[in-house]
Amino acid sequence: MSRRVAQRRLSAVRGAMGSVAALAAGLVLVAGTAGTAAAIPADGGARAGAVGCGSDQEAKQPSAAAAAAARAATAEPPAAATGTAAEKISYSLPSQLPIGMWSRSGVTLRTPVTKGTVRLDVRSRGFGTDSLAVQRYVPKTHKWTDLKSRSTGSDTHGVFTFPVTADASAAHPHSVALRIQDLDRPGTLTVTASVDDGKGRTHRAHARTAATTRPDVSVTGWRSGDRLSRGGAPSAPFTVTVKNTTDRPYPALYASYFAYGAGKSHALAPKDLVLQQYRPGHGWERVPLVAGGCDPGMSAALLPVVKGPLAPGATASYRLRIAVAGTAPRDVPRADAGVTVGNGDLSFHHQELPFAIR
Repeated sequence: MSRRVAQRRLSAVRGAMGSVAALAAGLVLVAGTAGTAAAIPADGGARAGAVGCGSDQEAKQPSAAAAAAARAATAEPPAAATGTAAEKISYSLPSQLPIGMWSRSGVTLRTPVTKGTVRLDVRSRGFGTDSLAVQRYVPKTHKWTDLKSRSTGSDTHGVFTFPVTADASAAHPHSVALRIQDLDRPGTLTVTASVDDGKGRTHRAHARTAATTRPDVSVTGWRSGDRLSRGGAPSAPFTVTVKNTTDRPYPALYASYFAYGAGKSHALAPKDLVLQQYRPGHGWERVPLVAGGCDPGMSAALLPVVKGPLAPGATASYRLRIAVAGTAPRDVPRADAGVTVGNGDLSFHHQELPFAIR
């Protein structure tokens, strides 16, 4: 994920969720793993830095093996031609775009273009086009680069462009590899590709529509309005279940727990809450909470429950319970807590699970 996209994502999270949720998303964003859940790794550009207000969690650096794999993956094969011989320009797009993963698309030209411009008009439903990242592969540099984008005055209409020169024909088509990623919510998008050939003519491709999807997440067993006693028994066990309802494996799946609580003079610290996760064969294990972020909050990465990518149709379950330690300050009556679920360094689900403290 580029720094520009990461900053845009965090800004959107803050606007949509408020400070507590933004804290959770920010901690996840800066503590994500390399290779953001993409079958096609990112271009090796700058990763999101720490949230600029004191987060003490730094981005994990990719391992040597992961970095080598990412470098090897940038050696892209030639883009495959799409469309028919009668089309001056054609555009390809899969029917599903799993949120947080790069999905391949492409443009094929069958007409000469001299210093022309390819334009993608994107119209969305269910989310804003500002949450889209669109890149093209540049064979000369072996890197992916962001397409230029401009505002149209509408949250649901975005325009992405890139320059092109090609001596293309029906017999010798010229293809450009593209990839697209939604960073926000489920919905649909329709892309209409066109090319200005540099000689005053504009050719348009057939519009393509895709659904942006994500795994289904549910929380069962949590009692709304629960009251936990300082130094008392933990909450009833609750389970976070992730089912991959998309058509692609979800790599780098993670789940995290976050909490925040403040009184007139004090705030909750990691030592004041006891988070436990149940794992078959191990029983209940304590999961350390770590302070950090803009607010005096905390978060914890839950223990992995699946090995490798979460396959289509597969399920991952996290069984948890939370207790309040006797050290919790007396003037803090409530904790705003919850879970986030995502892949790589992107959260695709957020749910609040607040509780009172007595």
